Amino acid sequence: MNQEPLLPTIGFIGLGVMGQSMAGHLLKAGYPLHVYNRTRSKADALISQGARWETSPGAVAAEADVVITIIGFPKDVEDVFLREAGVIASAKPGTVLIDMTTSSPKLAVQIAQEAKAKGIDALDAPVSGGDLGAREARLSIMVGGEEEVFQRMKPIFEIMGKNIVYQGPAGSGQHTKMANQIAIAAGMLGICEAVAYAEESGLDATRVLESISSGAAGSWSLSNLAPRIIDRNFDPGFFVKHFIKDMTIALEEARSMGLETPGLATAKARYEALAAQGGEDLGTHGLYKLYRDADSS
Repeated sequence: MNQEPLLPTIGFIGLGVMGQSMAGHLLKAGYPLHVYNRTRSKADALISQGARWETSPGAVAAEADVVITIIGFPKDVEDVFLREAGVIASAKPGTVLIDMTTSSPKLAVQIAQEAKAKGIDALDAPVSGGDLGAREARLSIMVGGEEEVFQRMKPIFEIMGKNIVYQGPAGSGQHTKMANQIAIAAGMLGICEAVAYAEESGLDATRVLESISSGAAGSWSLSNLAPRIIDRNFDPGFFVKHFIKDMTIALEEARSMGLETPGLATAKARYEALAAQGGEDLGTHGLYKLYRDADSS
């Protein structure tokens, strides 16, 4: 009687707004799961379902066949992967590292090169879809690295997302995510201004959405975030502070290519103004607060 092949052990580092749901899908799919997060309490629900807690990123890597990270900023990625007792130093040859953080394309290339020198494969695989996409396992996943490694990891990606596209060599996933964030940045300006305009003119904003969300103005952000604006629910599916980080990376990369991105620059300035008013932990649609009193009807 043939036995089913054992599923690889997955290490998951970063259990924030999106990571908890993503790790949960993998655990429910039967993958042995080792987890780490700077705030241990965020791992409690997963541990109660059978995940094993580890005391550091390096300890996770030492136990795993595949290590997935989705953390905060490039400096966090650099620290987790490249420090002396970090993921690359602790992982076994043959391990696959998948960074799903939105981070620097240049850093993704560096991680891939240093991992390869140790007989370890690395993919950069940032995601789009926010908290809702993570909960519903409908994330868009954009992947850079060696295509053969991508194909091997695709069954794991398919547990967390629906639109999974291989983009090219190391760093390509991050470059694709930068294009995604540039499109969202200018789009959120338009969405916030459209809702503010509709309300200021005396229209029922929900009815306005019924008309415009299925026309040429339609987008995921309009359909999913504009209703939250109307309901004055600014809880984060994706934090303003992280979006500013992404826009900063995108601007730096664009400048290095000699590309002007005035829409991106304007959006970044507006989000920085929101953060200066205490809005860095709002969702990206919290930008609306710069246009109208968010407590007004």
